[in-house]
Amino acid sequence: MTDRAWIDAALTAARPQAVSALLRYFRDLDAAEEAFQDACLRALRTWPENGPPRDPVAWLIFVGRNAAFDARRRVSRQAPMPDEELISDREDAEAAMAERLDEADYRDGVLRLLFICCHPDLPAPQQIALALRIVSGLTVPEIARAFLVGESAMEQRITRAKARIAAADVPFEAPGPVERSERLGAVLLMIYLLFNEGYSASSGEAPLRAPLCEEAIRLGRLLLRLFPAEPEVMGLVALMLLQHARAPARFDEAGEIVLLDRQDRTRWNGALISEGIALIGKAVRHRRPGPYQAQAAIAATHARAARAEDTDWAEIDLLYGLLERMQPSPVVTLNRAVAVSKLKGPRAALELIAPLEDRLTGYFNFFGVKGALHMELGEEAAAREAFGRAIALARTAAEAAHIRANLDRL
Repeated sequence: MTDRAWIDAALTAARPQAVSALLRYFRDLDAAEEAFQDACLRALRTWPENGPPRDPVAWLIFVGRNAAFDARRRVSRQAPMPDEELISDREDAEAAMAERLDEADYRDGVLRLLFICCHPDLPAPQQIALALRIVSGLTVPEIARAFLVGESAMEQRITRAKARIAAADVPFEAPGPVERSERLGAVLLMIYLLFNEGYSASSGEAPLRAPLCEEAIRLGRLLLRLFPAEPEVMGLVALMLLQHARAPARFDEAGEIVLLDRQDRTRWNGALISEGIALIGKAVRHRRPGPYQAQAAIAATHARAARAEDTDWAEIDLLYGLLERMQPSPVVTLNRAVAVSKLKGPRAALELIAPLEDRLTGYFNFFGVKGALHMELGEEAAAREAFGRAIALARTAAEAAHIRANLDRL
């Protein structure tokens, strides 16, 4: 096996399960990460020559655990290794309910690790950033981009989260039913950000990043099994299904971004759309609205339109208004501006987003939308200025190429 790309993909996919298992051995976040990294280095040395193991996750856990034990023995100069039972048998520390769930729906190591990272001793931003780093293995720049903050600030946030966990002696056990309910909001947001990281990939990265979307959907489905009557869990899963259904139509053959109103809707995944619409319908019947349900309802409104011109923009404007009240955000208002431009014209949309510029000065989409609105009004100078700012902020070549295409039309 000499395919380095395959090995990298296998290591990335194995990370959550392996780190989760190593945490249960060592009860220390840094030790688990270091053990996993040691195992990855060993894999990079041996797999190209010997081929991949039958079970990469089990191999990484075994090698990482042994490497960590060897390192500890060298430091402590203690020759005998502790008995396996003394290290890994912690079932007596878990509540009966947690045990039953571990044997049934809650056995998934990735989801266990999500709830551990989203511990209430940590502030919510640190919970999510740590989970993205530890569970998904995203790089600091990727996490910083998801949070719209600088890389150094995100690095400090993650470092503080690790230090706080170490100082608080946070138990690395599966939380019981009460703790799971308390941490649900942070876990939902982590899964949502994980999905967005995969969804926002450029065309060249899309095949490699699609597994992030699929992993987020898998985790969402698993969470729905634990919380079958929670409408916000239904809303999040529905939102991801409806967004992921558009993936085949989001880029053209040249790798250029295709905006929603120009996508070939016959390429959308009908099965995912049907499932997402049914799920958001079920969530709404609970009459406990939330932000994920509102976003899923917006996506469902788009999905129901066979053609772009059939889109119910009035309904979308109402839903964005509801979302603004539940979860005020300049990005939500920016998205609402698109609906406002369809209903009231580009000038009304520009007036809506004008107060947002100070808060979205580093946000690519703000200047892309602003430029498009000015272009629609025939204000070429203002459009060129906004598009220039957007190109400077583009995260991918596809984003920059899309803006340049608008400039060419001017």
